[in-house]
Amino acid sequence: MAPASKTRDRIVQASLELFNLHGERSVTTNHIAAHIGISPGNLYYHFRNKQAIIAELFTAYEADVGAILQRPADRALTVEDKTAYLEALLAAMWRYRFLHRDLEHQLESDPELAARYRAFARRTLGSAQAIYRGFVEAGILRMSADQIEAIALNSWIIMTSWIRFLGTVRGGHAGLSEEQLRRGVYQVLALEGGYLAEEARGAVEALYRQLHVPLEKVLAS
Repeated sequence: MAPASKTRDRIVQASLELFNLHGERSVTTNHIAAHIGISPGNLYYHFRNKQAIIAELFTAYEADVGAILQRPADRALTVEDKTAYLEALLAAMWRYRFLHRDLEHQLESDPELAARYRAFARRTLGSAQAIYRGFVEAGILRMSADQIEAIALNSWIIMTSWIRFLGTVRGGHAGLSEEQLRRGVYQVLALEGGYLAEEARGAVEALYRQLHVPLEKVLAS
C-alpha cells in the first residue's frame, strides 16, 4: 500500500495532468480517482473536494512565479536575465496552464482562492515593476516610473489571458502547443520595443528572433 504522502502527491499530479488536458470544469474527483486507480473515498481522505486540489496546485504555481520574479541582490540585470525570466515564466505558465484557461470560473467558485489570487496579482505586479526598474538601471530600457507601471500591467494582462485568447481563435484548447504559448512571451517583449536603449538593441532584438513564432502557427488548429 502506498504511503499517504505518495498518494497525495499522485492525486495532485494526476489532477494537474487531467485539468491541463481536458479543462478543470470537465474533470471530476471521480475522474481523478479512476485515473490513478484509487477509490473516491481515498481521494477525499486527502482532499475534501476538487477546489482543495486546485488550491494546492495554485500554491505551487504561486511559489514558482514568486521564485522566478526576483532581482539579483548582488549585480545589475543583463539582457540574458530577460531570457531567463521569460523562459522560466513560460515554463510555469505551461505547467499550470489550466489555471489561466478558465480563471474567472475558478475564482467565482472559490472566494478564498479569489482573495489569494488578488493578493498574488498585487505581489506579482510589484515584482514585475521592480524588475523593469532593474532593466532601466542597467541601461537596457529607458522608461519613466509611469511607463514602468503601465508596461508591467500590460505584460500581466497578456501573460494571464494568452491561453484564453488561443482557445478563442483556434476554436478550443485541444492540441495547444508550447510553441503557441511562446508567442505570448514574444508579445510581452514586443511591448518594450520603443523603450530599448540603443546600446542594448542588438542583443534584445536577437532575443526577439529567438522567441518569435509566426502568426499562422499561433492560429493553426
